[in-house]
Amino acid sequence: MKTTIAIVRKELRGYFNSPIAYVFLVLFANAALLAFFRDLWGRNEATLRGLFDVLPLLLLLVVPALTMRLWSEERQLGTFEVLMTLPVRERDAVLGKFLASWVLLALALLLTAGAVVTAGWLGDLDPGPVTGGYAAAVLLGGSYLALGMLISALTENQILAFLGALLACFALWVIGEEFFLGLWPQPVAETLAIFGSGAHFRSVARGVLDLRDLLYYGSLIVVCLGANMAVLEARKEG
Repeated sequence: MKTTIAIVRKELRGYFNSPIAYVFLVLFANAALLAFFRDLWGRNEATLRGLFDVLPLLLLLVVPALTMRLWSEERQLGTFEVLMTLPVRERDAVLGKFLASWVLLALALLLTAGAVVTAGWLGDLDPGPVTGGYAAAVLLGGSYLALGMLISALTENQILAFLGALLACFALWVIGEEFFLGLWPQPVAETLAIFGSGAHFRSVARGVLDLRDLLYYGSLIVVCLGANMAVLEARKEG
């Protein structure tokens, strides 16, 4: 655990000692708040629907940009080989990078709190959907981070890592959407719906935590991180 925490601190220092964290936080918060205020003016109603409707799209775009460098850059710079020779377990390296990125993502979501304050000042907000919307964003973001990290570990090309993560996250969302499910026979559609991240996001965002949604996101994160560790182990032995 101490090693994992040390890697989390190292990664966070790396983010904030460069423009990466600041550019990411500013762009994410501004895009989210812009969507919120546009929806607020259009509806003339105090609601966070505009914010929570745009968060999945923002996560789809920004998370691959965040994860594309996590392992690909290490391999490009030659620091991956150095890391693998240190007394650092693959588990600690993967968890450390993942948790640091998740913290950065949580900070980005925290910067959108101005939308909650504004909507609460203009009208009465139900705390359930507000809490659920942010919880859904954190869980969806975590699953995208884990998936993006796995893809980054498979290539040293950051562009390929970005495109691969973008396509994988997009596919994960699309397979559960009604327009896609309608293309398949009902038994197949019912199975695909289980794996679609969009339906689980909307379920949590309603403010009701269903065990099935938590198991979905938890399983996805664990499987991707486990596969990431296996990839690192294979490269280390190779």
